[in-house]
Amino acid sequence: MARGALPGVRLVQKVSATRTFARVAPHLVPAVDRAVHRLTRGRVLLSARMLPGVVLTARGARSGLVRRTPLACVPEGAGAASWLLVGSNFGRAEHPAWTANLLAHPDAEVSWKGTDIPVTARLLAGEERDAAWRAALAFWPPYATYQARIDREIRLFRITRR
Repeated sequence: MARGALPGVRLVQKVSATRTFARVAPHLVPAVDRAVHRLTRGRVLLSARMLPGVVLTARGARSGLVRRTPLACVPEGAGAASWLLVGSNFGRAEHPAWTANLLAHPDAEVSWKGTDIPVTARLLAGEERDAAWRAALAFWPPYATYQARIDREIRLFRITRR
């Protein structure tokens, strides 16, 4: 069954493409995800019930402090040898802070299905980015709506196991 055909997914896709969702979600979704992830010792990520997700642990670009950010991801390959991370920021004008963190400190860690995995992030460009963008849109069509309402190009990262 395709992702868009799963019960409730089309409704969530429709709601997630609204401007109201873009205003509220960046404050609510990560906070709830972080709390549930911490309380379940990494076994549960609520937003991953709809989309696969990781908790990215990276050093802050300016502060150098450890930052934990729950993110939707696009797993690539069998056993998720790599993932795409989409810096959509729910279609908001500015890049999400975690993207600056990865640009400054590409060695990071993700929690994937309760397992902590050291990773290296790489910002995608050119044809590689174009192919990854098509894969991300096939995976979660609202990314197109996010891109259409902002002037910046959404950053795409491929993270791979170290």
